Amino acid sequence: MPPLNRPLAGFDASEDALALIAALAGGGDARITLDPATGLNRYLSAPHPRDVLAYSSSTVSDISADAFTHLLAHAGERAALSYGERLEALRGRIRAAYGIDAAAQIVFAPSGTDLEYVALALALGRGAAGIHNVLLGADEIGSGCIHSAHGRFFADETALTGDVAPGEDVAGMGAITLVDVPVRCADGVARSSAEIAAGMGLEIAAARAAGRHSVVHCVHGSKTGLVLPALSDLDGLMSEYGDAATFVVDACQARITSAAIADYLARGVIVLMTGSKFVGAPPFNGWALVPAALSNGSVPLPQGFARIFRRAEWPAGWPGGDVLEDSANTPLALRLEAALFEIERFQAIPMAQIAAMIAAFEAALRAHLMAPLGLSRVTPGSEDDGDSPIEMRTLATLDLSALPGLESFDAAQAAHKALALEGIRLGQPVKCVRVNGGWGGTMRVGLSMPQLTRWNGLAEGALADELEQDMARIAAGLGGVAKRTAA
Repeated sequence: MPPLNRPLAGFDASEDALALIAALAGGGDARITLDPATGLNRYLSAPHPRDVLAYSSSTVSDISADAFTHLLAHAGERAALSYGERLEALRGRIRAAYGIDAAAQIVFAPSGTDLEYVALALALGRGAAGIHNVLLGADEIGSGCIHSAHGRFFADETALTGDVAPGEDVAGMGAITLVDVPVRCADGVARSSAEIAAGMGLEIAAARAAGRHSVVHCVHGSKTGLVLPALSDLDGLMSEYGDAATFVVDACQARITSAAIADYLARGVIVLMTGSKFVGAPPFNGWALVPAALSNGSVPLPQGFARIFRRAEWPAGWPGGDVLEDSANTPLALRLEAALFEIERFQAIPMAQIAAMIAAFEAALRAHLMAPLGLSRVTPGSEDDGDSPIEMRTLATLDLSALPGLESFDAAQAAHKALALEGIRLGQPVKCVRVNGGWGGTMRVGLSMPQLTRWNGLAEGALADELEQDMARIAAGLGGVAKRTAA
């Protein structure tokens, strides 16, 4: 068992707690494995409550103390259920939490990267010459999806087997071509929704002429909070190209409202979500919300899915589901349970109270972090941006390029790791600011569901005081590492 890293004060490292920590770090690929020296995974997080200052939900979250306690307290109830029964119960809770119609199907996956296979499976057989996969801003979504978007394995192991290789084809996926439509211009400025939609339209038309069915990716909450294309432009694409494309929205940050989910599903759009970022559960866990029209017309799952998914992770009776192993990934079920625990608590908070807490966060960010260091905020997300949905205001991308010592992207990456090891966890830098022909330094400060749930119980003055202290501490940390780097 790796050492506990900065355990929360009073944390009871009982045998049951240690067993739960070990389980939460299993059932995935190498990204979730804990380093034996630090007790942290590749994203510098740990599957136990920690004494750290965390605004890192845009990258990955630690489990909250409440969720950890919940998992320990309900171990006996889980033991009485099969893997299939547990996942079916979680499907019902997801539907209830977000008000999703029972006709929509839910597929679970060990990570957001694995969810890409679900979208491809739903497009199989729709084009005589195969699939044309239209990604949207891989740098803004996550470059790890490039292999899975090609219908290939992306690592040397899956949650089921270690007998795979990155770049190896997943059997039965057929011919897949791939293009990435960038969301930013060469100077780092985000392109407009109309530009994005026009580029998508050209790709769909060319694929249709070649006999390929397009899988077209939209994004609701990129690494910097972009929502592209707008619903009106998406409607235009769907009206023009109809059955030539299957649309999927990457909402893996989970910064999305029930109303937005309903808007996508009503249009027949697949929605991909994970529970390890804004939701605040430990990595990796995710699910795809599949509109009824797509699930009803699906072809049997490809043979290669037997090396990726288990049977219960797909809805009962799914065509080709019998090729999947009828076994259990208990760690995945635990992480999903933690995610639903957080989602249900958060969804019970009135929107007006959520809006007030977000406003308090933005005020403290400006006054006690941005102003002292002379930082600016990368759009979207400023209070002047009327097009930014409220859920995107839970994430701020800061431009560090004017801060001596942190001008470059590489310097910001080093600072991110240094701060994490000092107990200040922020979101990883993103390439969205240009400086002298290169990428400038950035850092992301993001809220999470567990934070907002806890803040909901605080008096207004107490919340303001806590936010002031948090932002001042982050400012001091960034300023300190910048001075060390500059020296």
